[in-house]
Amino acid sequence: MSASAPSKPPAVLSGVVVVLLLDFAAQHRAWGWLRLMQSGAGLGAVPGLQFVKVMGSGHGGGFGLRPSSTHQGLVMVFRDELSAQDFREGVTAQAFVERAREHWFGTMAVTSIRGQWDQQSWSVTPAECLNGEHEEPSIANMPVAVLTRGSIRPAKAIAFWRYSPPAQADLERASGCQLAMGLGEAPLVRQCTFSVWDDTESLVAYAHQGAHRQAIAAAL
Repeated sequence: MSASAPSKPPAVLSGVVVVLLLDFAAQHRAWGWLRLMQSGAGLGAVPGLQFVKVMGSGHGGGFGLRPSSTHQGLVMVFRDELSAQDFREGVTAQAFVERAREHWFGTMAVTSIRGQWDQQSWSVTPAECLNGEHEEPSIANMPVAVLTRGSIRPAKAIAFWRYSPPAQADLERASGCQLAMGLGEAPLVRQCTFSVWDDTESLVAYAHQGAHRQAIAAAL
């Protein structure tokens, strides 16, 4: 009887995260859709880039089933902060920004992780990735960003999406939320959200009450 080969351990991504949120100008919708269909293929030569996802969004950048024709989000992991800064200031990023009516750019250190993405684990950002600093970065008095991703089982999709409109309404009223955007890899079943909060307390208060908690429970 032959023994099965040991499973390959998941790849571990270590670096800094860059998120670029976009609302393309009407005349550049086709350009944006082409980037979405290429699914990051055009970014393969960016120096220091380890991971990239180009995702669509709901209408108005929200969480609903109706897709947006202009909103898009890029989630990237770079080797270090210098590589992330070079991308942000370079021609590739500017090609996106110049075609957007509005945009938001954020560079973030990873402080907490749970789960995997495409069989890849993310590690806490090492201090040496942060512009050569060798001390742990202080996050006191800094905004807190959270990226959530979930694969929704088809049998649970209707129950999950029933709570989407009230969850978005709760978020718009949530104290301490600076911005939020719904993102998606695949229609209906692979969803992400990205949000920025004044502090961890505000984030936790929203996550553990109301329609958001009910939506998560419905997807399980």
